[in-house]
Amino acid sequence: MKAPKILPWIARKNGISEQLALSLWRRAAGETEELTGDCDSSDYYFLAVGRFLDLAEEEREKCAERAPVGALSLVPRIGWLLRHQNRMLQLNLFAAKKSYIFWLANWRALVFGQKPAVYKL
Repeated sequence: MKAPKILPWIARKNGISEQLALSLWRRAAGETEELTGDCDSSDYYFLAVGRFLDLAEEEREKCAERAPVGALSLVPRIGWLLRHQNRMLQLNLFAAKKSYIFWLANWRALVFGQKPAVYKL
């Protein structure tokens, strides 16, 4: 899979070189492909980008630990936590939407005698 076009921007944002960002992307893509078993789906790309962002943030923290100014930072890095909470929220909304569609199809079948159609989202 090709590297995302936002790779240089993320590299500058995290204070790492583009070459290091490219190697981190390859590592994230390899780990995600091992996890999902394919490399063409949208889930694969979503997980690969998430893993890449985590790796880039870890590398930024390593660079900040080496720099004396980085030791003065009192603000905790919680980007990984916010991304995780966003993923969990999306899963809950997806499950609620599927439950509602299932309930509505059965309600229509019971009240109106309509056969439930196959819903594709």
